[in-house]
Amino acid sequence: AVADYWGSLFGYDKYQGSTDILFVWNDMNEPSVFNGPEVTMSKDLLHHGGVEHRDVHNLYGYLNHKATADGLVRRDAAQNRRPFVLSRSFFAGSQRWGAIWTGDNEGSWDHLRAAQPMLLSLSVAGLPFVGADVGGFFGNPEPELLLRWYQAGAYQPFFRGHAHHDAKRREPWLFGDPWTSHIRKAIRARYAHLPYWYTLFHHGLRTGEPPMRPLWSEFPTEAAIFAEEDSYMVGPALLVHPITRAGQSTAEVYLPGDSSWYDLETNARFTPGMHTVDAPLEKIPVFHRGGTAYVRQERARRSTTQMTTDPYTLVIALDAAGTATGELFLDDRTTLAYRDGSVNHYEYHYKDGILTSSVSEANGPPVHNTFEAIRILGLDPAERYIVTLNQGYHTRSLTAAFINGALVIRKPDVAVHGDWTVSVDA
Repeated sequence: AVADYWGSLFGYDKYQGSTDILFVWNDMNEPSVFNGPEVTMSKDLLHHGGVEHRDVHNLYGYLNHKATADGLVRRDAAQNRRPFVLSRSFFAGSQRWGAIWTGDNEGSWDHLRAAQPMLLSLSVAGLPFVGADVGGFFGNPEPELLLRWYQAGAYQPFFRGHAHHDAKRREPWLFGDPWTSHIRKAIRARYAHLPYWYTLFHHGLRTGEPPMRPLWSEFPTEAAIFAEEDSYMVGPALLVHPITRAGQSTAEVYLPGDSSWYDLETNARFTPGMHTVDAPLEKIPVFHRGGTAYVRQERARRSTTQMTTDPYTLVIALDAAGTATGELFLDDRTTLAYRDGSVNHYEYHYKDGILTSSVSEANGPPVHNTFEAIRILGLDPAERYIVTLNQGYHTRSLTAAFINGALVIRKPDVAVHGDWTVSVDA
């Protein structure tokens, strides 16, 4: 009854002035009690029915999160709109209702370093939509720390800046160049990877695999990396190594497995093993794993809604056998219809010089996007390649050239929602 009442307060008739794009943040919902000895309700406080608070403390925040999400669904029941609720308090199962974050951290290098193991622990515990306050909640981070935190946060599931009201203003544009430009670069990288993040979250919905995962989850036979917390995987394709110390311009990065890795910015190829890599202010070490492919969007927009009809870019990193696989999930981005199977799922396979795109599920809304580029890492730049698109009974030649070590197939203008192949012949 209490949960129903709480949820009803989000109705348009109660929450007057709210819009149809209402997103909610449940803060201090442990619940927070500042003048209590444990900054929350006393353990022996009695709830209805004589139940002590010690027995329901963890459930309090969980149920607050759930009731809020339910209320948002009910207020827009006709539109079947999915809710967004961020909660500070959580418990096992909170992943069903929305995002969480690591709470009131500090704007310090120590807390930036601590963020990675905290987020990895939450991820493998079944809470995948997690993040830490970029720049720290308390204090006034120096520009270098803030930049490095933006770079790290851009490759973590929940990405936001947040600060205490007594902290100095820290919007990226206040610091001037080079800081503003470098932070802009990190934020644009986040937006470019949103199709990949979306795919990882939908895949996780089906399998339970978190988007942000420890190295051992992808390489379970390498005991040497079981305790690794400085690097982590974003899905199966990207290895991320945030820079977490002041003045650091290089990093020792271990690349596991038996396939090549490719620097995400330069396309430079690396063999498995330990490497000293450059990490100037404008760069966070991120590596694309050989044998994987993923989809991104590279046009800078003011919001994600403006990206809806933008074309995509498919990035393929070949392993030693010259193969790679990837996938893309798309739905309507707005409603809960995906729960009933309203999803489009596309699979990409590269083998023997042939890229195959196949529609494995076509139950979602119409998709009119195209691919504006296909990039293939791992081919020999000394070779001359003939690239041909095959779609049904139609065949046409495509323009391709090596740029920074990658074979870039320009403007294939082939539909995302379609079965086709691209032959790459030396």
